[in-house]
Amino acid sequence: MTETPLRQNRDFMLLQAGQLLSTFGSNMSNIAYPLLVLVVTGSAAKAGYVGAAQFTPLLAFNLVAGVAADRTDRRRLMIAADVVGAASVGVLTALVLTGNAGFWEILTIAFVDATAAVFFRAGQSGAFRAVVPLAQIPAAASVAQARAASVRLLAPPVGGALFGLARALPFVADAVSYAFSTVSLLLMRTRFQEERGRDPAPLRKQLTEGLAFLSHVPFLRTTMLMIAASNFSTTGVQLAVIVLAKRDGLSSAAIGGFIALVGATTLLGSLASPILRRFLSLHTILLSEFWAALAFVPFFFWPSVYVLASAFAVQAFCFPNTDSAVTAYWYALTPDRLLGRVMSVSSTLRVLAVPLGPVAAGLLLTSVSPRVTIAVFTGWTLAAAVVGTFSSSIRSAPPLGEVTTAGAFPAEAG
Repeated sequence: MTETPLRQNRDFMLLQAGQLLSTFGSNMSNIAYPLLVLVVTGSAAKAGYVGAAQFTPLLAFNLVAGVAADRTDRRRLMIAADVVGAASVGVLTALVLTGNAGFWEILTIAFVDATAAVFFRAGQSGAFRAVVPLAQIPAAASVAQARAASVRLLAPPVGGALFGLARALPFVADAVSYAFSTVSLLLMRTRFQEERGRDPAPLRKQLTEGLAFLSHVPFLRTTMLMIAASNFSTTGVQLAVIVLAKRDGLSSAAIGGFIALVGATTLLGSLASPILRRFLSLHTILLSEFWAALAFVPFFFWPSVYVLASAFAVQAFCFPNTDSAVTAYWYALTPDRLLGRVMSVSSTLRVLAVPLGPVAAGLLLTSVSPRVTIAVFTGWTLAAAVVGTFSSSIRSAPPLGEVTTAGAFPAEAG
């Protein structure tokens, strides 16, 4: 039986359209929050506190959100999160317009807004798999990656421009984007979860069940650790690009151009992903991001920030391809009743490495040469590439079609 192309999959297109607008709005707010704090308080430290408040809910509530996504109606959970997010930025809009937006109000609203986003994403994993046949997950993941790359390119400058026109405008746009997201969810016909009974297990057991499942499936465990390693190196290299560009006296516009270049090549990688999947196995694509770290080798001979930024852009081309392969296997291997918890545990553990990268880069750049700094991050990523190449669980990974049929890897099916 021929599967419906993604572009003709009504519910998938609704989900993507709603999330494109919602993510665009959220990214505009993300750039507007620190700008608003700087205008109100003039304190860079307080702007940093707001940034921390936006990050904290991911660590504080991600596991709870995963349980909620597996134990409640995911559509209702996502709509409730949209409503809370829209209400929070709506309150901030009113405070800005009346001149009553102080530091503590901004901090609190940023925290509530970020918390709503955590619960929304927990339900979104189930919605994504519900509307996309497993065999089409790689293609659908590439579409989602292209959406994310487009947002990273366009939303920050648009948000900054709107803030320059009127401080409340980015938040107004974000509130409207939440409304579009909610409408798209209401229009979708597919159930976001399989039929399931009430789970009588204690909350503690439900919280740990996702971690237990992940730890007992070698493929999931290995790829999660590999991506965590890549996140550590990626965020570290990005800070190194900024620091070295500043040392060379480059303008802020030039630095922004380097970051935009990474976004552009990520978008190109997303667009090229369908073509690459025709000629390369998912196993090869899965490892591409890690072996692409070899692009940093020329920097050791010519330590120019332009070489570093170009190498980073080359690796970024592979990000969406690796992500699409990993996503396909993760969705195929994880039962629906655990999907929210497993994805929440994975994202929590992977994101823990994100703030460590810039810290390591800053410490290294103040004590050793740029060559040594980049060598550390390159070596770290290549070590993950070696682990993935020789890992029996990854080398024995069958084609996705076999996984969707069997429901597990042969070595894990018993």
